[in-house]
Amino acid sequence: MRVRILGSAAGGGIPQWNCACAGCAAARRSGAHRTQDGVAVTGDGTAWYLVNASPDLRVQLVSAGDLDPGPGRRDTPIRGVLLTTAELDHTAGLLGLREAGRLDLTATATVLAALPLIPILRRYTDLRTHELPIGAPLALDGGLTVRALVVGAKVPRYADPCPDHRPDDAWVTALRIGDERTGRSFVYATCLPAWTDAFDAFLAGADAALLDGTFSTEDEPARAAGLTRTPREMGHLPIAGALPALRRHPGVRFLFGHLNNTNPYAAGPAPVEVARDGQELLL
Repeated sequence: MRVRILGSAAGGGIPQWNCACAGCAAARRSGAHRTQDGVAVTGDGTAWYLVNASPDLRVQLVSAGDLDPGPGRRDTPIRGVLLTTAELDHTAGLLGLREAGRLDLTATATVLAALPLIPILRRYTDLRTHELPIGAPLALDGGLTVRALVVGAKVPRYADPCPDHRPDDAWVTALRIGDERTGRSFVYATCLPAWTDAFDAFLAGADAALLDGTFSTEDEPARAAGLTRTPREMGHLPIAGALPALRRHPGVRFLFGHLNNTNPYAAGPAPVEVARDGQELLL
């Protein structure tokens, strides 16, 4: 299995177009830019699945190489998109796929029902939506399977408030993608509000995991941006909060993505491995 990290930043990327904070200013000076969070996964090198579709998706696909179209004029190795949230930074890139001859979109029933882009996409392409089951494996092309675990209940701003919301709505999921031929597996959880027992069990035995690296510490939003909400209140476990749990999984390669522009680890030394745009994992 191959996992290509398409983007490693939180919403807005680094630098953000309208931000002159220290992190964005440093990124402009150094050219150390990061596009918004997402990965591409394949089991056989032919059939690829996108995990989320950021607003930067076109640039990410053009830069990837392995995701180029061909040999036919409209052939593409992309077999579908798996969504872990309904947030705009994970879904707005779907509009860039509207010229596909067919587009397979897999997400929880909660996300599919909320996503305002679905009726728009149906006007442009043969859109086929598939409900992502919770817990049970779903077969993908290329010998892969995916399992989902609900990890959060953060509602996108455009969908809140809504009187139809229920406490058990599956707004935010982690994915475990496995290769049936090799037994290797990869966990994607870049929006993780808490490290629960259920997530710990979901992660156990994986070969690699891309985790929530939005913030470095609990006080980062207040210290760097003057915000009153904590990372956990925004749906993100800070890296410092995850570190103790990593020791229980010594066989897992951990990377942190979805970095916010305030996170000093985006451009400086870090106590963990920080994902990079274009990085590839071979599992």
